[in-house]
Amino acid sequence: MALGNRSQSFATFMILCPTSFFLGILFSLFPYDYPLLWTATPTPQSHFTVLETHLALLHASPPIIPRILHIVISVGLIGFFIKLYRPSESNALFDGASLVLYMCGVIVYLANIVKGLRVVSSGRYDQELVEGELAVGVKGVDAGQEAPLGRDDSLRVLAASNTILALVLVGVLVLQAGQWYAERKEGQELESIRKAEKEKGARSGTQRTGSGKKKV
Repeated sequence: MALGNRSQSFATFMILCPTSFFLGILFSLFPYDYPLLWTATPTPQSHFTVLETHLALLHASPPIIPRILHIVISVGLIGFFIKLYRPSESNALFDGASLVLYMCGVIVYLANIVKGLRVVSSGRYDQELVEGELAVGVKGVDAGQEAPLGRDDSLRVLAASNTILALVLVGVLVLQAGQWYAERKEGQELESIRKAEKEKGARSGTQRTGSGKKKV
């Protein structure tokens, strides 16, 4: 039982560390994203140029950087698989929902952010078509389809994707915290039940001893 609790705690650690790591990365991008999404004042073109340069630099990072990033993503997935191996009811509910959110974050990263970084790095915005949040399609779309986005709108889509990813990761942390609280309350209730049963057993034993003495 103790070994199982240790493995569960280590698996939770494997989930929380990557999630917090990615939130830290997104927080470092927030000063760039804030003027694009969260202010009513028009964003100056100089800010778009600075953001474009920053994202192009990120995409041109040495191969070791994305490899480390993907290893960290894999660590989180391994943590979920450990916790969901022969799951309890708590694991099935909280960890199952956390895994769904985590996979949603991976999909947003692959479908929006990675492709968006490629577009920014190439500078060929007119060859990308955005339907909702997904960048798909090519230049020269048929009538009735979405028009290609320019540089400003493409950078806004990337900023919105970062916000969605941050909310998804916060949801993972909230669910893990909820699981810890639920298990803690359950442990306290079981401990109180054990104490009550011990006290009841001690009283019944005392009563039996007293009645035996009276008979003698």
